[in-house]
Amino acid sequence: MSDSQSLFTHLVELRGRLLKALLAVLAVFLCLAYFAQDLYHLLATPLLDVMPSGTQMIATDVASPFFAPFKLTMVLSFFIAIPVVFYQVWGFVAPGLYRNEKRLIAPLLVSSTLLFYLGIAFAYFVVFPLAFGFFTRVAPEGVTISTDISSYLDFVLKLFFAFGLSFQIPVAIILTCWTGMTTPQKLREKRPYVIVGVFVIGMLLTPPDIISQTLLAVPMWLLYEFGLLAGSLYQRRNEENEETESQDT
Repeated sequence: MSDSQSLFTHLVELRGRLLKALLAVLAVFLCLAYFAQDLYHLLATPLLDVMPSGTQMIATDVASPFFAPFKLTMVLSFFIAIPVVFYQVWGFVAPGLYRNEKRLIAPLLVSSTLLFYLGIAFAYFVVFPLAFGFFTRVAPEGVTISTDISSYLDFVLKLFFAFGLSFQIPVAIILTCWTGMTTPQKLREKRPYVIVGVFVIGMLLTPPDIISQTLLAVPMWLLYEFGLLAGSLYQRRNEENEETESQDT
């Protein structure tokens, strides 16, 4: 009876925290809905700045001028509310963690959020100007560049998710080392395979052009190296703590 009550209590708490996360996303959306058109123009600025004079973006569907900014605002609301979502996740799992686990997971949640934002910023400020400039320069003669607003939105959201997720590599490395699945030493031995792998991932996650593929693969490799450094520091600190505890006993 107590087990069923405990499970019911956890389910009720999970439902409450999910509702709080959804309400946070909804609250951000309501604040941004009025600026949906401005937000889309801001998103389109990297392409508009490099488009030839006399050209502009187009809407091939009747409802695209409304739904494209609406969709962008929804996704942006989730991005902005991610700290609240992670906080609710942390509040749900924290009571079941040990003290040393709490000391690790809490900083990782903060780092994961910041790295996700950093990946999106890198895509917007670095990748987009270079990639869109390349696309407009290589257009065949006589071809007018008029990008559809819905296609453009799908394109940039795909890149946002790709770069946001790829910037989670240091967090993934620390977690795998913490769980004992591997060690930084073993990961260093696999560096040649990782370099090849990040370029393959860049090819799969980005559009079929060498610029965006390289701009995703190189940061992933650098983040991998940073993850190895952070994993080594964590492993060293963990070993020191174990030695201290053994001496105390």
